[in-house]
Amino acid sequence: MQQKPYHHGDLKNALINAGIAILARDGIEGLSLRKVALEAGVSHAAPYAHFADKQTLIAAIATDGHRKINARFTEVRDRHPGDPLRQLIETAWAYTEFGLEEPGHFKVTYSSAVTKERDYPDLADMIERNFEILHGLVERCQAKGVLLPGDPDLAVVGLWSIVHGFVSLLLEGQVSHNVANRYGTREMLIACLSQVTRSPIDPLEFAPLADRGR
Repeated sequence: MQQKPYHHGDLKNALINAGIAILARDGIEGLSLRKVALEAGVSHAAPYAHFADKQTLIAAIATDGHRKINARFTEVRDRHPGDPLRQLIETAWAYTEFGLEEPGHFKVTYSSAVTKERDYPDLADMIERNFEILHGLVERCQAKGVLLPGDPDLAVVGLWSIVHGFVSLLLEGQVSHNVANRYGTREMLIACLSQVTRSPIDPLEFAPLADRGR
């Protein structure tokens, strides 16, 4: 079999991307270092230069997922300074989009597939950084009266549970067709967030410009 070329020094990322492709196609049960090597077009021994075993590879894939989420969260925060409600909605939407665009990667990133995550410092660091972004968002929302006062840590857990649960229902096809046929994904997400904001959110006010007036 002719091997696919990859840039010198970029083998690790090539293997991670191959792993993500396998996850999207075959799920975590279909993932192995041997299959990743085949997908990347390298020798069967090549992955062991970066990954001691399958668990190490999964940790690297999860770290990459958290890194992608971090980039989306940071972009939202920087794009809407001084508007915590908009930040709340767009952060939730960024999380939803990642799940819908890369479902295999999303499921592994937020799963129990990685055991002893503290054994992987890069993964633990990215998880903590994303939690800190959400913690800061909650504090800003509480200061502006968007969310009820209370322990920000618990508020993060509550909000994350709502949005993650919503994405998981979508990915598993568990949202009622009667609801899904009447409302768009973003509109349903805003309705979920309205359950915890101090005032209802008007979906039209926060709809993408292309959707307004429809």
